Amino acid sequence: MTFLWPELLGLLALVPLLVLAYVLVLRRKRKAALRYASLSMVKDAMGAGPGFRRHVPPLLFLIALVLMIAAIARPAAVVQLPSQHETIILAMDVSGSMRAKDVEPDRLAASQAAAKAFVSEQPRTTRIGVVAFAGTASLVQPPTQNREDIIAAIDRFQLQRATAIGSGILVALKAIFPEVEFDLRSSNPRREAFPRSLQSRREPDKGTAKPVPPGSYKSAAIILLTDGQPTTGPDPIEAARMAAERGVRVFTVGVGTPNGEILVGEGWSMRVRLDEDTLKTIANVTGGEYFYAGTAVDLKKIYRSLNAKFVMEKKETEITALFAAAAALAALVSALLSLLWFNRIL
Repeated sequence: MTFLWPELLGLLALVPLLVLAYVLVLRRKRKAALRYASLSMVKDAMGAGPGFRRHVPPLLFLIALVLMIAAIARPAAVVQLPSQHETIILAMDVSGSMRAKDVEPDRLAASQAAAKAFVSEQPRTTRIGVVAFAGTASLVQPPTQNREDIIAAIDRFQLQRATAIGSGILVALKAIFPEVEFDLRSSNPRREAFPRSLQSRREPDKGTAKPVPPGSYKSAAIILLTDGQPTTGPDPIEAARMAAERGVRVFTVGVGTPNGEILVGEGWSMRVRLDEDTLKTIANVTGGEYFYAGTAVDLKKIYRSLNAKFVMEKKETEITALFAAAAALAALVSALLSLLWFNRIL
C-alpha cells in the first residue's frame, strides 16, 4: 500500500501525545478519588464498570483517529476491481469469404450475432466502436455508449471483395488514438512471395510516442473477428506491432474451420480456410489472446470469456473511502459502547 500524500502521516505523531494525556487524566482521577472518606465513594469516582472495559471506548476512538489520519494521506493499493475500459473496438471481417457456411448459418451472420451479444453484455460506461474491413477498412460506428447505434451498425454489414486485416487493425487504432496518423504502406500482406526489393517498408506513424510494453494500455482494446486470410492491404503483423508499441491488446477470434469450404462464383471457385497462424501471431505480438470459433455456439462462448477478461482487473486505486468508512464506524461504536456502559460519550 502507498500514500499519495505521505507527508500528512506526520499527524500520527499526535497519537502518542493523546495516549499520554489519557494516562495523565486517569492518574489525576485516581488522586482525586482518594480524597473521599467513604470507600464506596472511591469506587464511584474510579468508575463502576470492569477495569479494562472502561478503556475500550477511548481505544476505539483512538483507532478511529488513526484511520482518519491515514485517510487524509490518501492511501492507494493494488486491488481487483471492475475494469473501466473506456473503449473497445470491434474490427469485423466483411470480405466475401465470410459468406462460407462452415459456421451456421454462415460466418458473417454467426459473427454478427455473437458481436451483438457481446455488446449487450458490456457495462453502459464502456464505449464501443465498430470497424468493418474487406479490401479496405472503415469506421462504421465511432466509439459510443449508445448500444442501439452499435447494433444497427453491425446489422448494416454488406459483403465486399478482398481481405485487408492490417487495414482493419490500423483503422481500429485510429479510432482509439484519433490524433495520430498511422501509415503502414504495403501492397500485399504475403511478403514472402515477393523479392525483398519489392517489399514495402514500414513508415513511422506521425506523432509517434515512445513505445510502451505490449498490453500496458488498459483503457482500450481491439477485438478482431475474421477468418484470417489476408489478401491485400498492410501487413497485419506489422500493424499488430504498431498496436503493441502503443500498448493496445488485440484479441483475435478465428471464424470458420481449418478445412474451410469451397465458394463458387461466376466462372470461379475457391476454397476458403481459417488461417489461425496469422491470428495467433497478432494476439501474441500485442499481448492479447487468440480464440477459435468453429461454430456459432463457440463464438458466443468466446465473447462471454472476453467479457469476463474485461470485467475484472488488478489496478492501483485510491482507497481513501474505505479508511474513512472504517474510521466513522470505529468512532460510532466507541460512542455507543460509552453510552451503553457509562451513560456518557467518552
